Amino acid sequence: MDGEICDGWVHSLSGQTLCFTGKVLIDGEWTVRKDCREIAEQLGASWKPDFSRKITVFVHGDLASQAVTDTHREYSQKLVSAAEWRDRGHHVCVVDGDGFADLIGGHAARCRELQRAHSSDEHVLVLPQAGDGILGGPLQQHRVGRHEPGALVLDLAHLDKGTKAHESTIAALIEHLARQRIELRRHARNAPRFDAGWSRGEDVFIAEVKSLTGASEDQQIRLGIGQVLDYAHQLRLARTCGRMRPVLVLEKQPTDPRWTSLAEASGILLTWAPDFAGC
Repeated sequence: MDGEICDGWVHSLSGQTLCFTGKVLIDGEWTVRKDCREIAEQLGASWKPDFSRKITVFVHGDLASQAVTDTHREYSQKLVSAAEWRDRGHHVCVVDGDGFADLIGGHAARCRELQRAHSSDEHVLVLPQAGDGILGGPLQQHRVGRHEPGALVLDLAHLDKGTKAHESTIAALIEHLARQRIELRRHARNAPRFDAGWSRGEDVFIAEVKSLTGASEDQQIRLGIGQVLDYAHQLRLARTCGRMRPVLVLEKQPTDPRWTSLAEASGILLTWAPDFAGC
């Protein structure tokens, strides 16, 4: 990876050169630096004990969303060094413990934003981001596979057609939000498995996408409403950050207009392709 190029994500540990602050909190368990290094090496990464231009990813396991004020402590100085390299135009990706755990699991990790605090070179903030713990890496349209005739008793013609409609709706939503410079994302590793999500300001949108092709429209919409309400409820119980906005995204406008009023009464944004009103 070129240290001067970053799309906002660290997509893999393979080929990266890492530097650690010390122990890293991985899914609630503190993991010492030696073990972190061994895990990284098994996944194709190398590491350096000291910060240098060769570092491409800095893992700050114990400093998430905290101000770093003591430059005499090793982990503080390394984070200040990362900020200094960025100021010089050499981008160093910074991930937290959750991000490192995501990378271990084969998921993309958000590159964290840094900010000088109080206009001082000795104070660095690791900024929280809307959707932390909820939104995962970028969502991409999946290719729809083909099935051998007779492979299943299930009506695969309708299944394939519905899947194509589902993926086409996601592709259209990706393009719609991209025009607003908003990235559509998958669910975070430990979050409920909603279909898609995005953030706008402090609002975090979690969406279930339903195709209506070859299926009972009422059944699909009822299922989608129940799913997205359940996802939002789980996240609120977990006290995740950001204002939660459950969304049900449909392939097309529903035949019965009652669904719009029902969704509104339930606190759900109901929208559909191709215009995705409200999104």
